[in-house]
Amino acid sequence: MVGKFPNKKLKPGELIVARENVGQVSRSTAAAFATAAIVCFAYSALALLVLHLLRPDYAPATNFISNYAVGRYGWIMTTWFLAMSCGLLTLAMGLYRNDLRSVVARLGLLLLVVASIGLVVSAIYPTDVPGAPSTRSGDIHDMSFLVNVGSILMATVLVSLSFGNHLAWRSYRRTAWTLTALILLGFAVQFLTLHKGMPYGLANRFFVVALFAWLFAVSFRLLASSRE
Repeated sequence: MVGKFPNKKLKPGELIVARENVGQVSRSTAAAFATAAIVCFAYSALALLVLHLLRPDYAPATNFISNYAVGRYGWIMTTWFLAMSCGLLTLAMGLYRNDLRSVVARLGLLLLVVASIGLVVSAIYPTDVPGAPSTRSGDIHDMSFLVNVGSILMATVLVSLSFGNHLAWRSYRRTAWTLTALILLGFAVQFLTLHKGMPYGLANRFFVVALFAWLFAVSFRLLASSRE
């Protein structure tokens, strides 16, 4: 049966058309992933805003956003973790389909996937609220938090760095690095305020807002790049 269907060699014109078709499919897929990521991040931002309104008993200055997963409306925070996880995963896949495949880019995208997995763990194991006894769930959540933050920090740096190696993204480097600098600043402030009496909750929210800015900006840039 194989002998009846010999491999057909494409003519130069046909080869160009075939490559263009493959490129169009790849861009279309990247656009779909970018759109999915934007939807996930939009839900996450809205859910977090709603939780601040629903739980005024959690003072923003002295509570991490993870604390919203405990008590009333905790399921909303759980969906926040899951939506962020899906957003990071689809963003990583979209960037890969958009030909960000240098060694640096691949390492950064891999770290986004690691953070995506870690956020699922954070969703499954809620944190311990301040003053409550330590639990196994809280310990696992704390470990996943460290993995998530570390992976996201390195991912934003590596992905932003990789933009210089890709022509379609080169003009976006300055914006990416500006937002990455805000994320690093947010992490530094978060680390320095991890003491009783310090507004570590506000620092936590600053870090999350800076991260949202980077994620939304890169997602929209990916969507625009995929449609060019």
